[in-house]
Amino acid sequence: MDRRRFLEGSGLLSGLLVAGSGVRVAGGESLVGEEMAGGERVGAGTSGAEVRRRWVRYVEKTAGPVLKALSERRLKVLMPVESRVGQDRRAGTYLEALGRTLCGIAPWLETGSEGALRDRYGAMAREAIAAGVDPGSPDYLEFGATGQTLVDAAFLGLGILRAPTELGEKLPERVRSQLIEGLKKTRAVKPGQSNWLLFSAMVEATLEKLGAAWEQGPVETALQKHAEWYLGDGVYGDGPQFHEDYYDSFVIHPFLLAVLESPVGNVGVGPKLAELEPARARRYAAIQERMIGRDGTWPVVGRSITYRCGAFHLLAERAWREQLPEGVSAAQVRGALTAAMDASLGAKGTFDEQGWLRIGLAGHQPSLGETYVSTGSLYLCMEAFLPLGLGVEKAFWKDAAQDWTARKAWSGVDLGADHAV
Repeated sequence: MDRRRFLEGSGLLSGLLVAGSGVRVAGGESLVGEEMAGGERVGAGTSGAEVRRRWVRYVEKTAGPVLKALSERRLKVLMPVESRVGQDRRAGTYLEALGRTLCGIAPWLETGSEGALRDRYGAMAREAIAAGVDPGSPDYLEFGATGQTLVDAAFLGLGILRAPTELGEKLPERVRSQLIEGLKKTRAVKPGQSNWLLFSAMVEATLEKLGAAWEQGPVETALQKHAEWYLGDGVYGDGPQFHEDYYDSFVIHPFLLAVLESPVGNVGVGPKLAELEPARARRYAAIQERMIGRDGTWPVVGRSITYRCGAFHLLAERAWREQLPEGVSAAQVRGALTAAMDASLGAKGTFDEQGWLRIGLAGHQPSLGETYVSTGSLYLCMEAFLPLGLGVEKAFWKDAAQDWTARKAWSGVDLGADHAV
């Protein structure tokens, strides 16, 4: 895809001048390009307004190609599919790209402050959904064709719950009906005893939100099992066994919170779990904030590390919902998340020449990709951008910059001790 045509033709960066590999406004401020590929990064003293502009540029650079291509029904033509040698992930990868992208930017589409730009993205998102749920479309997303489509129908569903007006009510009736039929097709996928149970529950929660009949069994099973799998200190097992990875953030806490807040969550152990889960999520968010090092990096531990800054899905979700742990300020989370974005998305080699994500954590590192990882999978990084749904008047964007815990601790600030709950 020609980058100049995308930027100039899409209207997403109207008024910008393309100069070399970067995109610059007339005043010379670099928007996307060199500084998002290993160059100068946002410092601790940068204002919230400047940081917000940077986050929006990341959204344009990352989400833009996905939504534009799918809204034009050309995603399968334009998006490359990188995966491990011998793995054919095409049946699910395109739904991954859409579901994970919309899941992350949904709050911005619903209540963000960027006006015309946000409106254009909302319109593209609805056109993208229409293209993906139409069985006659060249970009039909093959709901139910593989197990992976259950996962990303659920991510798409979580996006709809996060933007019920922009991604739900504004859909034309025909599109809504086709979406409901697509979601129902994923019921053929039977999840294993893991976080996948929450994907089935989320599909049912989405169907309820769209006004369709939903099934109680998958929701009740998911909630019962996760109640059993809680291990303490904000941590769930991914199934009966503990896994050292980021799935408490990638999936478990964010999906549990959303299902429990949905009308479908009022089944079985749901009401009791709904009383316990917010405190558990706050504790794990506190742990997450401490995981982000003073340079924005974090431990390279566990599977799915190629989801980059999406590892902090829960921390971003708690910030967006304004339910951060006591002692963790919105401004310090803003700084920590920005540093994590810069360390991963900002690394040289993260995007290919056409602007698509490549497998890796910091740049292109294809050996980090598991057998289930392909190009579409990588867009889970967008889940770090949930706080864009907060208006510019909110503390997250308005408060003066603050160092996060790792920066404070390693610069000699006298911090209080951390304790399990």
